[in-house]
Formats: sequence, C-alpha cells, structure tokens
Amino acid sequence: MRFIDLLPAERVRAGLAVRDKAELMERLAGLLAGDGEIAPVREALLARERLGTTALGHGVAIPHGRSASLDGARAAFVRLAEPIGFGAGDGRGVDLVAALIVPAHFTDQHLKLLAELAEIFSDPATTGALRNAADAPALRHLLAHGHG
Repeated sequence: MRFIDLLPAERVRAGLAVRDKAELMERLAGLLAGDGEIAPVREALLARERLGTTALGHGVAIPHGRSASLDGARAAFVRLAEPIGFGAGDGRGVDLVAALIVPAHFTDQHLKLLAELAEIFSDPATTGALRNAADAPALRHLLAHGHG
C-alpha cells in the first residue's frame, strides 16, 4: 500500500487558508474523518504532535496518528495558501502537509507510509513541483507519479 492509495481526490486541497497550526489540525481532522467522527481523529493527530513536531523542515510536515475508531488508513494532502508556524527545526513555516491517520493496530504499514512520505519530501524538485502545481488534481498527480 502506498500513500497515494489512501488519498482520494476529495482529500487533496490547494491553497487552503488557515490562521495557525490549531486551525490546520482541525481542517485535517475533518478531511481525514470523512463522514465519521472528527473528535477521535483530531485527538490522535494532536496526541502525536504533543510528542514533538511532525514538521520535517523545508516547509513540509507530516501530521499523523493512530485511532481505534478507524477500520482503515486514510490520508490527506494540503498545500497552504500561506506558510504557518509548525515548530520546525529549521524555523521555516510549513506550506506542504501530508496527513495520515491509521487504525490503532497498524504498526509496520504505518512506518512504511511515513518513510515513503519522508522520501518524497526529501526531493527538492518534488517539493518545488508541489508548490507550483496549478490545482488539487495536479497535486495528486505529482504525488502519484513524481515530478518527472
């Protein structure tokens, strides 16, 4: 299973405007919860964030968490209209956000998905292409197929 397999078009946003990290987490929880309860998803994301920031640096963050309320893994991707503070080690604001929520029993698969995301976002050409993508469908296409 790849990140893109968990990312339907309706959970991709380009130009999402949020004031701060708290508002972003609320919006991500709503995207990830779908028709389900937002509260457990939000709490899972916030619980992980309390352990330490999920910002990778270079304007990228991967908020993620585990929730017993889910029966399957879900992902969302947003490009923010303006970078926000996220506590990144390099001090840079975050504008590219890949969010992941998995059932509580997911272990190895969760780590593989996070490693895949770290690899995608370690490529400056890919992050540049994501920042310049025209819209949400273009973002999803880049995440599925890369920048080349």
